[in-house]
Amino acid sequence: MTATTRETNINLRAPTAQRELIDRAAQAQGKTRTDFMLEAAYEKAQQVLLDRTVFALDAKRFQRFVALLDAPVKANKALSRLLARRAPWDR
Repeated sequence: MTATTRETNINLRAPTAQRELIDRAAQAQGKTRTDFMLEAAYEKAQQVLLDRTVFALDAKRFQRFVALLDAPVKANKALSRLLARRAPWDR
C-alpha cells in the first residue's frame, strides 16, 4: 500500500496490551501505528476476499472446470453486469 491522502477516519478502541504490542511491531518496522495498522488490515482484507475465490478440485473436477471455462459464453445480462464490476480490492 502506498502513502496517499487520508480521506476518512477509522476509530478503534483496544486494550492497552494490544496497542502496546502493535506499537512495538510498528516501531520495529519503522512505521507509525496508523500506517502499520492500515497495512495489516488492508492485507488481511485482501486475503479474506481472495480466500472466497480460491478453491481446490480433484483432477476429474478440474478437467470439467477447464472445459467449462473454455466453452463459448452465451450472452447473459447478469454475466455482463458481473464483468463490469470492479473487484473489491480495486475500489
